[in-house]
Amino acid sequence: MPVVLAGDYNVVPTALDICQTHSYNDDALVQPESRAAFRRLVKQGWTDAIRAQHPEERIYTYWDYMRNPWPRHADLRLDHLLLSVDLAQRLVASGVDREVRGKANASDRALAWAEPRDMATRG
Repeated sequence: MPVVLAGDYNVVPTALDICQTHSYNDDALVQPESRAAFRRLVKQGWTDAIRAQHPEERIYTYWDYMRNPWPRHADLRLDHLLLSVDLAQRLVASGVDREVRGKANASDRALAWAEPRDMATRG
């Protein structure tokens, strides 16, 4: 059965998922224990949809209002889509709707998304 574990994991898995800053150094989001827990979850057979499609790209899902990182495209990737094996095999695209964050009265987050091939075309 295709499954997506989606949500705000409150973890920044790698240095690629955070803008270069020292302001988060003591935050639980980037601690070795938090990152190790995320890696253990992925090693159970889940695929990080964003990293699968964008292995070297800095992609963020969260921009803090208090630090004004939006204009600089600088902050964190906290929201993750982990795909089951069968769903990961059908992944054709993934990303973040970053433009939404720039609108008036927007959330501090932008939506992460993943697009699988149609289930009817399995093969």
